[in-house]
Amino acid sequence: MNEPAPQRRAHRIRLVRHAMTATATAGLALTALLPAPSTASAAPRPDAVQQRLDALVKEDGMPAALATVKGRDGRNRTYTAGVGDLATGARVPVDGQIRAGSNTKAFVAVVVLQLVAEGRVGLDTNVDTYLPGLLRGDGFDGRSITVRQLLQHTSGLPDYMDAPALTDFTTIQYRYFDPRELLDGALAQKSLFPAGTGWMYSNTNYLVAGLLIQKVTGRPFGEEVTRRVVDRIGLRHTYVPAIGETTLREPHPHGYLRTAPGAPLVDYTAMDPSMAWAAGAVVSTNTDLNAFYGALLTGRLLPAEQLAQMRTTVSAELLGPGVRYGLGLQSRPLTCGGLVWGHGGTSPGHRTRGGVTEDGRAVNITVTTVPDAATGTRLTDAVDAALCR
Repeated sequence: MNEPAPQRRAHRIRLVRHAMTATATAGLALTALLPAPSTASAAPRPDAVQQRLDALVKEDGMPAALATVKGRDGRNRTYTAGVGDLATGARVPVDGQIRAGSNTKAFVAVVVLQLVAEGRVGLDTNVDTYLPGLLRGDGFDGRSITVRQLLQHTSGLPDYMDAPALTDFTTIQYRYFDPRELLDGALAQKSLFPAGTGWMYSNTNYLVAGLLIQKVTGRPFGEEVTRRVVDRIGLRHTYVPAIGETTLREPHPHGYLRTAPGAPLVDYTAMDPSMAWAAGAVVSTNTDLNAFYGALLTGRLLPAEQLAQMRTTVSAELLGPGVRYGLGLQSRPLTCGGLVWGHGGTSPGHRTRGGVTEDGRAVNITVTTVPDAATGTRLTDAVDAALCR
Protein backbone atom coordinates (compact mmCIF):
# COMPACT_ATOMS: atom_id res chain seq x y z
CA MET A 1 0.00 0.00 0.00
CA ASN A 2 1.22 3.43 -0.91
CA GLU A 3 1.21 6.63 1.14
CA PRO A 4 1.40 10.45 1.16
CA ALA A 5 4.17 12.34 2.94
CA PRO A 6 4.79 10.72 6.34
CA GLN A 7 4.14 13.84 8.34
CA ARG A 8 0.58 13.93 7.01
CA ARG A 9 -0.06 10.19 6.93
CA ALA A 10 1.76 8.58 9.90
CA HIS A 11 -1.40 8.65 12.01
CA ARG A 12 -3.43 7.00 9.19
CA ILE A 13 -1.39 4.21 7.68
CA ARG A 14 -0.33 1.65 10.26
CA LEU A 15 1.60 -0.37 7.73
CA VAL A 16 4.50 2.03 7.91
CA ARG A 17 3.89 3.72 11.29
CA HIS A 18 6.62 2.01 13.29
CA ALA A 19 9.08 1.53 10.45
CA MET A 20 9.07 5.24 9.58
CA THR A 21 10.60 6.03 12.99
CA ALA A 22 13.61 3.75 12.68
CA THR A 23 16.76 5.54 13.86
CA ALA A 24 19.94 6.13 11.95
CA THR A 25 21.80 4.24 14.66
CA ALA A 26 19.75 1.12 14.00
CA GLY A 27 20.39 1.46 10.28
CA LEU A 28 24.14 1.64 10.83
CA ALA A 29 24.03 -1.37 13.11
CA LEU A 30 22.33 -3.38 10.39
CA THR A 31 24.79 -2.19 7.78
CA ALA A 32 27.65 -3.60 9.78
CA LEU A 33 26.17 -7.07 9.38
CA LEU A 34 25.87 -6.90 5.60
CA PRO A 35 28.48 -8.16 3.12
CA ALA A 36 29.65 -6.03 0.25
CA PRO A 37 26.91 -5.28 -2.30
CA SER A 38 26.84 -7.29 -5.50
CA THR A 39 25.98 -6.43 -9.09
CA ALA A 40 23.86 -8.75 -11.19
CA SER A 41 23.88 -8.85 -15.00
CA ALA A 42 24.34 -5.10 -15.24
CA ALA A 43 27.34 -2.91 -16.11
CA PRO A 44 30.86 -4.34 -15.57
CA ARG A 45 31.60 -1.54 -13.12
CA PRO A 46 29.36 0.50 -10.81
CA ASP A 47 27.26 3.08 -12.62
CA ALA A 48 24.84 5.69 -11.27
CA VAL A 49 22.12 3.13 -10.54
CA GLN A 50 24.44 0.69 -8.79
CA GLN A 51 25.94 3.49 -6.73
CA ARG A 52 22.48 4.54 -5.58
CA LEU A 53 21.56 1.00 -4.58
CA ASP A 54 24.86 0.56 -2.75
CA ALA A 55 24.18 3.78 -0.82
CA LEU A 56 20.70 2.62 0.16
CA VAL A 57 22.34 -0.44 1.74
CA LYS A 58 25.57 1.03 3.15
CA GLU A 59 24.33 4.43 4.28
CA ASP A 60 20.62 3.93 4.86
CA GLY A 61 20.66 0.41 6.30
CA MET A 62 18.35 -1.26 3.81
CA PRO A 63 18.93 -5.04 3.95
CA ALA A 64 18.78 -5.21 0.15
CA ALA A 65 17.95 -3.12 -2.89
CA LEU A 66 17.24 -4.38 -6.38
CA ALA A 67 16.32 -2.66 -9.63
CA THR A 68 15.52 -3.12 -13.29
CA VAL A 69 16.19 -0.28 -15.71
CA LYS A 70 15.04 -0.18 -19.32
CA GLY A 71 17.03 2.34 -21.33
CA ARG A 72 16.44 4.14 -24.59
CA ASP A 73 17.96 1.14 -26.36
CA GLY A 74 15.12 -1.05 -25.07
CA ARG A 75 17.45 -3.29 -23.04
CA ASN A 76 16.70 -4.28 -19.46
CA ARG A 77 19.57 -4.00 -16.99
CA THR A 78 19.20 -5.54 -13.55
CA TYR A 79 21.01 -4.57 -10.35
CA THR A 80 21.26 -5.82 -6.78
CA ALA A 81 22.88 -4.67 -3.54
CA GLY A 82 22.96 -6.05 0.00
CA VAL A 83 21.81 -9.53 1.01
CA GLY A 84 18.63 -11.41 0.25
CA ASP A 85 18.34 -13.17 3.62
CA LEU A 86 19.84 -11.72 6.80
CA ALA A 87 19.71 -15.09 8.55
CA THR A 88 21.77 -16.95 5.96
CA GLY A 89 23.59 -14.17 4.12
CA ALA A 90 22.18 -15.44 0.81
CA ARG A 91 22.63 -13.24 -2.23
CA VAL A 92 19.80 -11.13 -3.58
CA PRO A 93 18.07 -13.04 -6.40
CA VAL A 94 18.39 -11.24 -9.71
CA ASP A 95 14.99 -9.67 -10.45
CA GLY A 96 13.50 -11.54 -7.49
CA GLN A 97 9.80 -11.51 -6.73
CA ILE A 98 8.52 -8.84 -4.38
CA ARG A 99 5.22 -7.84 -2.84
CA ALA A 100 4.27 -4.96 -5.11
CA GLY A 101 1.94 -3.23 -2.65
CA SER A 102 -0.11 -0.41 -4.09
CA ASN A 103 1.08 -1.04 -7.62
CA THR A 104 -1.94 -3.36 -7.34
CA LYS A 105 -4.15 -0.28 -7.61
CA ALA A 106 -3.00 0.36 -11.17
CA PHE A 107 -3.91 -3.23 -12.12
CA VAL A 108 -7.34 -2.86 -10.51
CA ALA A 109 -7.96 0.51 -12.16
CA VAL A 110 -7.16 -1.03 -15.56
CA VAL A 111 -9.79 -3.75 -15.01
CA VAL A 112 -12.42 -1.19 -13.96
CA LEU A 113 -11.62 0.97 -17.01
CA GLN A 114 -11.88 -2.06 -19.28
CA LEU A 115 -15.37 -2.61 -17.84
CA VAL A 116 -16.09 1.06 -18.58
CA ALA A 117 -14.97 0.54 -22.18
CA GLU A 118 -17.30 -2.47 -22.39
CA GLY A 119 -20.25 -0.36 -21.21
CA ARG A 120 -20.66 -2.38 -18.02
CA VAL A 121 -19.54 0.36 -15.62
CA GLY A 122 -19.96 4.14 -15.77
CA LEU A 123 -17.11 6.26 -14.47
CA ASP A 124 -19.46 8.96 -13.24
CA THR A 125 -22.13 6.56 -12.02
CA ASN A 126 -22.55 6.29 -8.27
CA VAL A 127 -21.19 3.26 -6.44
CA ASP A 128 -24.63 2.42 -5.05
CA THR A 129 -25.76 1.48 -8.58
CA TYR A 130 -23.45 -1.55 -8.46
CA LEU A 131 -23.15 -2.15 -4.71
CA PRO A 132 -26.46 -0.96 -3.26
CA GLY A 133 -26.39 -0.07 0.40
CA LEU A 134 -22.69 -0.95 0.81
CA LEU A 135 -21.41 2.51 1.73
CA ARG A 136 -23.35 4.17 4.52
CA GLY A 137 -21.50 5.96 7.28
CA ASP A 138 -20.62 9.14 9.10
CA GLY A 139 -20.43 11.72 6.33
CA PHE A 140 -20.34 9.34 3.35
CA ASP A 141 -22.94 7.59 1.22
CA GLY A 142 -22.48 5.37 -1.83
CA ARG A 143 -25.28 7.24 -3.58
CA SER A 144 -23.07 10.34 -3.77
CA ILE A 145 -19.69 8.67 -4.50
CA THR A 146 -18.81 7.89 -8.11
CA VAL A 147 -16.58 5.18 -9.54
CA ARG A 148 -14.19 7.89 -10.76
CA GLN A 149 -13.88 9.25 -7.24
CA LEU A 150 -12.94 5.80 -5.95
CA LEU A 151 -10.16 5.41 -8.51
CA GLN A 152 -8.85 8.94 -7.97
CA HIS A 153 -9.03 9.03 -4.14
CA THR A 154 -11.49 11.93 -4.16
CA SER A 155 -14.31 9.98 -2.48
CA GLY A 156 -13.54 11.08 1.07
CA LEU A 157 -13.78 7.48 2.31
CA PRO A 158 -11.70 6.87 5.46
CA ASP A 159 -8.84 4.38 5.28
CA TYR A 160 -9.57 0.89 6.61
CA MET A 161 -5.87 0.61 7.46
CA ASP A 162 -6.62 2.87 10.44
CA ALA A 163 -8.84 0.23 12.05
CA PRO A 164 -7.68 -1.06 15.49
CA ALA A 165 -7.33 -4.61 14.14
CA LEU A 166 -4.50 -3.43 11.89
CA THR A 167 -2.51 -1.50 14.50
CA ASP A 168 0.16 -4.16 15.12
CA PHE A 169 1.07 -6.16 12.03
CA THR A 170 3.16 -8.69 13.93
CA THR A 171 -0.03 -10.05 15.51
CA ILE A 172 -1.81 -10.55 12.17
CA GLN A 173 1.04 -11.72 9.95
CA TYR A 174 -0.81 -14.93 9.10
CA ARG A 175 -4.39 -13.85 9.73
CA TYR A 176 -6.96 -14.02 6.96
CA PHE A 177 -9.26 -11.03 6.49
CA ASP A 178 -12.43 -11.12 4.43
CA PRO A 179 -12.78 -7.94 2.31
CA ARG A 180 -16.09 -7.10 4.03
CA GLU A 181 -14.36 -7.32 7.42
CA LEU A 182 -11.77 -4.84 6.22
CA LEU A 183 -14.51 -2.57 4.92
CA ASP A 184 -16.21 -2.62 8.32
CA GLY A 185 -13.04 -1.02 9.70
CA ALA A 186 -13.56 1.91 7.36
CA LEU A 187 -17.31 2.21 7.85
CA ALA A 188 -16.75 2.71 11.59
CA GLN A 189 -14.79 5.90 10.89
CA LYS A 190 -15.80 9.40 9.84
CA SER A 191 -15.60 10.69 6.28
CA LEU A 192 -12.42 12.57 5.39
CA PHE A 193 -14.37 15.19 3.39
CA PRO A 194 -17.54 15.35 1.26
CA ALA A 195 -17.12 13.32 -1.92
CA GLY A 196 -15.49 15.27 -4.73
CA THR A 197 -14.28 18.18 -2.58
CA GLY A 198 -10.73 17.05 -1.78
CA TRP A 199 -8.00 14.48 -2.32
CA MET A 200 -6.63 11.99 0.19
CA TYR A 201 -5.08 8.60 -0.38
CA SER A 202 -7.30 5.88 1.10
CA ASN A 203 -6.90 2.14 0.58
CA THR A 204 -10.64 1.76 1.11
CA ASN A 205 -11.30 3.16 -2.36
CA TYR A 206 -9.65 0.14 -3.97
CA LEU A 207 -11.21 -2.30 -1.54
CA VAL A 208 -14.55 -1.06 -2.90
CA ALA A 209 -13.23 -1.15 -6.48
CA GLY A 210 -12.35 -4.82 -6.00
CA LEU A 211 -15.85 -5.55 -4.71
CA LEU A 212 -17.29 -3.68 -7.70
CA ILE A 213 -15.26 -5.83 -10.12
CA GLN A 214 -16.56 -8.97 -8.47
CA LYS A 215 -20.18 -7.80 -8.52
CA VAL A 216 -20.13 -6.75 -12.19
CA THR A 217 -18.17 -9.73 -13.54
CA GLY A 218 -19.32 -12.43 -11.15
CA ARG A 219 -15.70 -13.53 -10.78
CA PRO A 220 -13.03 -13.00 -8.06
CA PHE A 221 -11.09 -9.80 -8.62
CA GLY A 222 -7.82 -11.76 -8.77
CA GLU A 223 -9.10 -13.88 -11.66
CA GLU A 224 -10.12 -10.76 -13.56
CA VAL A 225 -6.70 -9.14 -13.00
CA THR A 226 -5.03 -12.33 -14.19
CA ARG A 227 -7.19 -12.73 -17.29
CA ARG A 228 -7.44 -9.10 -18.31
CA VAL A 229 -3.93 -7.89 -17.47
CA VAL A 230 -1.35 -10.49 -16.43
CA ASP A 231 -2.08 -13.10 -19.10
CA ARG A 232 -2.95 -10.54 -21.75
CA ILE A 233 0.51 -9.00 -21.81
CA GLY A 234 2.47 -12.07 -20.67
CA LEU A 235 3.68 -11.10 -17.21
CA ARG A 236 5.30 -14.41 -16.29
CA HIS A 237 6.26 -13.57 -12.71
CA THR A 238 3.19 -11.61 -11.57
CA TYR A 239 0.15 -12.97 -9.78
CA VAL A 240 -2.58 -12.27 -7.25
CA PRO A 241 -2.04 -14.68 -4.31
CA ALA A 242 -4.68 -17.33 -3.74
CA ILE A 243 -6.65 -17.40 -0.50
CA GLY A 244 -4.37 -18.75 2.22
CA GLU A 245 -1.19 -18.41 0.13
CA THR A 246 1.46 -16.93 2.41
CA THR A 247 4.78 -17.57 0.63
CA LEU A 248 6.23 -16.23 -2.61
CA ARG A 249 6.36 -18.67 -5.51
CA GLU A 250 9.76 -17.83 -7.03
CA PRO A 251 13.22 -16.73 -5.79
CA HIS A 252 12.87 -13.54 -3.78
CA PRO A 253 14.67 -11.32 -1.29
CA HIS A 254 13.34 -11.55 2.24
CA GLY A 255 11.32 -8.57 3.42
CA TYR A 256 11.65 -7.10 6.92
CA LEU A 257 9.55 -4.98 9.25
CA ARG A 258 10.86 -2.87 12.13
CA THR A 259 8.26 -2.67 14.90
CA ALA A 260 9.82 0.15 16.95
CA PRO A 261 12.88 2.42 16.89
CA GLY A 262 15.98 0.31 17.46
CA ALA A 263 14.00 -2.94 17.55
CA PRO A 264 15.25 -5.97 15.62
CA LEU A 265 13.93 -6.43 12.11
CA VAL A 266 11.10 -8.95 11.86
CA ASP A 267 11.17 -11.25 8.84
CA TYR A 268 7.86 -10.46 7.16
CA THR A 269 8.46 -12.32 3.89
CA ALA A 270 5.75 -14.89 4.53
CA MET A 271 2.40 -13.31 5.36
CA ASP A 272 -1.29 -13.54 4.58
CA PRO A 273 -1.79 -10.75 2.02
CA SER A 274 -5.57 -10.65 2.46
CA MET A 275 -5.23 -7.50 4.58
CA ALA A 276 -4.13 -5.72 1.39
CA TRP A 277 -6.51 -7.47 -1.08
CA ALA A 278 -7.43 -5.25 -4.05
CA ALA A 279 -5.49 -2.36 -2.51
CA GLY A 280 -2.10 -4.08 -2.49
CA ALA A 281 -1.84 -7.88 -2.74
CA VAL A 282 -0.13 -8.33 -6.15
CA VAL A 283 3.25 -10.11 -6.27
CA SER A 284 5.55 -9.15 -9.14
CA THR A 285 9.14 -8.35 -10.12
CA ASN A 286 10.81 -5.10 -11.06
CA THR A 287 11.02 -6.22 -14.69
CA ASP A 288 7.36 -7.24 -14.85
CA LEU A 289 6.29 -3.93 -13.32
CA ASN A 290 8.26 -2.09 -15.99
CA ALA A 291 6.56 -4.22 -18.63
CA PHE A 292 3.12 -3.57 -17.15
CA TYR A 293 3.45 0.20 -17.07
CA GLY A 294 5.04 0.18 -20.51
CA ALA A 295 2.14 -1.82 -21.96
CA LEU A 296 -0.35 0.44 -20.22
CA LEU A 297 1.16 3.70 -21.49
CA THR A 298 1.44 2.42 -25.06
CA GLY A 299 -2.24 1.47 -25.26
CA ARG A 300 -2.02 -2.31 -25.07
CA LEU A 301 -4.41 -2.57 -22.12
CA LEU A 302 -6.95 0.21 -22.62
CA PRO A 303 -8.66 1.99 -25.52
CA ALA A 304 -7.43 5.55 -26.08
CA GLU A 305 -10.48 7.12 -24.42
CA GLN A 306 -10.08 5.19 -21.17
CA LEU A 307 -6.30 5.64 -21.12
CA ALA A 308 -6.84 9.39 -21.46
CA GLN A 309 -9.22 9.29 -18.50
CA MET A 310 -6.66 7.34 -16.48
CA ARG A 311 -4.04 9.99 -17.23
CA THR A 312 -6.29 12.90 -16.28
CA THR A 313 -4.83 13.94 -12.95
CA VAL A 314 -5.44 16.05 -9.88
CA SER A 315 -2.84 17.47 -7.51
CA ALA A 316 -1.50 14.93 -5.00
CA GLU A 317 1.36 16.89 -3.44
CA LEU A 318 1.06 14.87 -0.24
CA LEU A 319 2.87 12.14 -2.19
CA GLY A 320 5.73 14.49 -3.11
CA PRO A 321 6.49 17.74 -4.92
CA GLY A 322 4.69 17.96 -8.24
CA VAL A 323 2.98 14.56 -7.92
CA ARG A 324 -0.42 14.25 -9.55
CA TYR A 325 -2.89 11.37 -9.36
CA GLY A 326 -5.05 10.02 -12.16
CA LEU A 327 -7.16 6.86 -12.01
CA GLY A 328 -4.82 4.44 -10.26
CA LEU A 329 -1.84 6.11 -11.92
CA GLN A 330 0.57 8.78 -10.67
CA SER A 331 2.77 11.23 -12.52
CA ARG A 332 5.94 12.69 -11.02
CA PRO A 333 8.19 15.35 -12.60
CA LEU A 334 11.77 14.41 -13.48
CA THR A 335 14.74 16.69 -12.90
CA CYS A 336 15.72 16.24 -16.55
CA GLY A 337 12.26 17.23 -17.77
CA GLY A 338 9.12 15.30 -18.51
CA LEU A 339 7.22 12.93 -16.27
CA VAL A 340 7.51 9.39 -14.97
CA TRP A 341 4.19 7.53 -14.88
CA GLY A 342 3.65 4.69 -12.42
CA HIS A 343 2.36 4.13 -8.92
CA GLY A 344 4.73 2.57 -6.41
CA GLY A 345 3.80 0.50 -3.41
CA THR A 346 4.57 -0.49 0.16
CA SER A 347 4.04 -3.78 1.95
CA PRO A 348 5.31 -4.60 5.46
CA GLY A 349 8.57 -5.92 3.95
CA HIS A 350 9.04 -4.20 0.59
CA ARG A 351 8.80 -0.74 -0.91
CA THR A 352 8.88 -0.11 -4.65
CA ARG A 353 9.21 3.09 -6.64
CA GLY A 354 9.39 3.57 -10.39
CA GLY A 355 7.51 3.99 -13.63
CA VAL A 356 7.89 4.72 -17.32
CA THR A 357 8.44 7.80 -19.46
CA GLU A 358 6.72 8.85 -22.67
CA ASP A 359 9.72 7.69 -24.73
CA GLY A 360 9.70 4.19 -23.21
CA ARG A 361 12.42 4.41 -20.58
CA ALA A 362 11.48 2.56 -17.39
CA VAL A 363 12.78 1.81 -13.93
CA ASN A 364 11.56 0.05 -10.85
CA ILE A 365 13.55 -0.09 -7.61
CA THR A 366 12.67 -2.14 -4.52
CA VAL A 367 14.11 -2.09 -1.01
CA THR A 368 13.43 -4.82 1.52
CA THR A 369 12.17 -2.91 4.52
CA VAL A 370 10.00 0.17 4.86
CA PRO A 371 12.39 3.15 4.90
CA ASP A 372 12.14 6.25 7.04
CA ALA A 373 11.19 9.54 5.40
CA ALA A 374 14.70 10.60 4.45
CA THR A 375 15.59 7.21 2.96
CA GLY A 376 12.26 7.12 1.16
CA THR A 377 13.19 10.40 -0.51
CA ARG A 378 16.55 8.95 -1.57
CA LEU A 379 14.75 5.95 -3.04
CA THR A 380 12.62 8.29 -5.15
CA ASP A 381 15.75 10.24 -6.10
CA ALA A 382 17.34 6.98 -7.26
CA VAL A 383 14.45 6.51 -9.70
CA ASP A 384 15.05 10.00 -11.04
CA ALA A 385 18.79 9.34 -11.35
CA ALA A 386 18.16 6.12 -13.28
CA LEU A 387 15.87 7.85 -15.78
CA CYS A 388 17.90 11.05 -16.10
CA ARG A 389 21.44 9.62 -16.27
